[in-house]
Amino acid sequence: MTSMTLPAALSARLDAAIPAPEADGYAPRIVATVEDGIGWMTFSNPRRRNAVTLGMWKQIPLVCEAFEAAPEVRVVALRGEGEASFVSGADISEFDRVRSTPADVASYDVAGKVAGAAILGLKKPTVAVIRTWCIGGGLATALNCDLRFAAENTRFAVPAARLGLGYRYAGIRTLVDIVGAAAAREIFFTARQYDAEEALRMGLISRTAPVEGFEAAAKEYLAQIAGNAPLTVAAAKMAINVALEDKAERDLSDVEAAVAACFASEDYEEGRRAFREKRKPQFKGR
Repeated sequence: MTSMTLPAALSARLDAAIPAPEADGYAPRIVATVEDGIGWMTFSNPRRRNAVTLGMWKQIPLVCEAFEAAPEVRVVALRGEGEASFVSGADISEFDRVRSTPADVASYDVAGKVAGAAILGLKKPTVAVIRTWCIGGGLATALNCDLRFAAENTRFAVPAARLGLGYRYAGIRTLVDIVGAAAAREIFFTARQYDAEEALRMGLISRTAPVEGFEAAAKEYLAQIAGNAPLTVAAAKMAINVALEDKAERDLSDVEAAVAACFASEDYEEGRRAFREKRKPQFKGR
């Protein structure tokens, strides 16, 4: 697996979603790259600790579309640019311009909802690679991922109660599903910050790694996922998602078809052959 570039048409759509740059030419954006089977979705707004602008929310579904369609991508990883933050939340500095009226608020919320749904809807595994700060909308974005891999110095919080913001049901439901109702109440009611140890203990994150060597540790973790059989991983993700649905709404037909596709695949043959030959399998996703 090697690096690849996004199709020109999709790159143009991504660029079109970026708002006009600020007076000094600064332009927050989502940067999409692919390397060694990992689709990197990088939140680039380092001037504001990678806070998410309206334009960035609009880019996220386009990046998800590209990564879903690319067979080279085995796992999608979300990260913030640099070491200062994962995502510090929504970019409040633009709220007077983009969230000042009820109509603006509604339009902004739709963009955020569509972005979150795009991440949740990915059939490929998703991992939030988190360091230093993961606040508000940043935490909500991370919770939309399957897994959260965090540096030991990361701080987490949902400060909505300090800002007078309303939180959409979908975001709260996701939090409750992950940490339970009691922990969700404390996170929202107190609006306090949690360190990585507390976050790991309550299940808010999946795994931690030391600050020193964090990037290498994260890539090794992602490589483990990228090296596995993609059809098997996708079928497992589908089954887990269905297991979280209400029993009355569960439809196992797609899960059963995905499992059957695994057994009928070339990868299943490759996996058995590699086991017999005592070597690492080379899966193709077919």
